[in-house]
Amino acid sequence: MNFLKALCKKTQQIRKGAFFNSSHYELENLLCGIGTSEILKSEIRIIDYPFKPSKVYPNRLIQASEIDAISFDSYPPLLKIQNEVVFISRENSNSLKLFMKRNGINSFEPSRTWSWILEPYLDTEYTVENHKRIIKLLSTKKIHEVELSKIRSEIKNQMFKYNFDTMLWEWGGLDLSDVLAAMRVKYNDEDFRDFYKRAMEIQLR
Repeated sequence: MNFLKALCKKTQQIRKGAFFNSSHYELENLLCGIGTSEILKSEIRIIDYPFKPSKVYPNRLIQASEIDAISFDSYPPLLKIQNEVVFISRENSNSLKLFMKRNGINSFEPSRTWSWILEPYLDTEYTVENHKRIIKLLSTKKIHEVELSKIRSEIKNQMFKYNFDTMLWEWGGLDLSDVLAAMRVKYNDEDFRDFYKRAMEIQLR
């Protein structure tokens, strides 16, 4: 039995990273999560937030007065703070509703822009019909084919590594948190800061 377990583990290690040639560093760091959060009476405590350009990195106590709006219907829930959204652990969505009501904070509808952009990197077929539908949807956010091609050219390899080399195999949907996790591994601090700013602009456009 131990032999079979060892063989299975070795096979998984060989397969992991094989599709798009991820490095050991990438495989260890691509799936970074979004940290943890604690909902208090008039503050939200963020711990181990992984995205360095963020206002809340790596730990921060956010006052209710700093939060412009909250989306608890998104996955994960989002705080809008000026020109940035901050991810909150999904298990806190009910507490967020109470926090929002208690502190008089508005709600906002989450954008699906990054979900549409990232659709080709899901573990499912991306057809011509899918592409036409996505182009039509993105045009409502003032993202047209030339800009879409440029964005996808930049993120393509990393998103394939993120979803397939890690054996995540996500087929339902990828979003902003996923592309940030993928690109933070590719870029140095300065380049990721630039990408982060552009990604947030697209999210809030």
